[in-house]
Amino acid sequence: MKAIIFDQPGAPDVLKLADAPDPVPGAGDLLVRVRATAANRADTLQRKGGYAPPPGASPILGLELAGEVIKPAGAWKAGERVMAVVTGGGYAELAAVPASLAMRVPDDMTFAQAAAIPEVFLTAYLNLFTLGTLQAGQTVLIHAGASGVGSAAIQLARAGGATVIATAGRADKVAFCTSLGAAHAIDYNQTNFADAVHTFTHGSGADVILDFVGAPYWNDNLRALAMNGRLILIGMMGGASGALDLGAIMAKRAVITGTTLRRTPLDQKTALTWAFASFAMPRFATGEIKPIIDRLYPLHEAAEAHRRMEANQNIGKIVLTVP
Repeated sequence: MKAIIFDQPGAPDVLKLADAPDPVPGAGDLLVRVRATAANRADTLQRKGGYAPPPGASPILGLELAGEVIKPAGAWKAGERVMAVVTGGGYAELAAVPASLAMRVPDDMTFAQAAAIPEVFLTAYLNLFTLGTLQAGQTVLIHAGASGVGSAAIQLARAGGATVIATAGRADKVAFCTSLGAAHAIDYNQTNFADAVHTFTHGSGADVILDFVGAPYWNDNLRALAMNGRLILIGMMGGASGALDLGAIMAKRAVITGTTLRRTPLDQKTALTWAFASFAMPRFATGEIKPIIDRLYPLHEAAEAHRRMEANQNIGKIVLTVP
């Protein structure tokens, strides 16, 4: 099969389309003919040598995909259209997918649209509802609201009855967050987000915060957090090290959690997939929530996709189509 590979870590230029061994599905795995995949921050980190795949996972980039079943397993049949998260291998013509993680692609949805769903929407659902225990009527602060995960989180939180505050770094991204249902959107280059959250919530703060930035946001996140609030750390785009104020954590009785979907055990990921599908698939059908595609690239232009993501140009998902 053809796949995107790289011989050594580095800049996007190391990515190339070349021959790679076909995946060998394990017991309970589907073999899927990939029609579309998508770029994620984790892919750029792995390309740089900073995010190794879990033991036994494919070394090929790509954490989500949509395509057709070639070798069935479980209740799936050959020819059925599926989308799923994977621990690796999405940037290829063929991929092995645990049957329990596959979700049916709706008839009116393209493969490109479907490929923009699994990683970001499952990550958002996990962090909002499973770890963040977000409830209707509560307030959530979503950083990087125009990103793939951010745009998914805004829609899911709104659908769950929460009030959404989002941050973004450009005027068009701020407007985009509002268009998705954020009650308030903050340009973090113009306004301190913690001050804005206190203004919007009349001093009570956000019940849940989803943070992709890390250390630079630590103190302001704690200021923006409500009593008994939950701070969920999803990424470290701004760095991992900084001063830690334990007093602020104790004073607010804060719960702080970090997670990566990629390393979640299969049984937990399966339960998450089913919970998400039950909540979201009817809402995709009605248009209440939708995949957000920034730009399509053919698979052989994966390097261009990475450049766009690393320049923070995208609003929503960057999708790679596989011929």
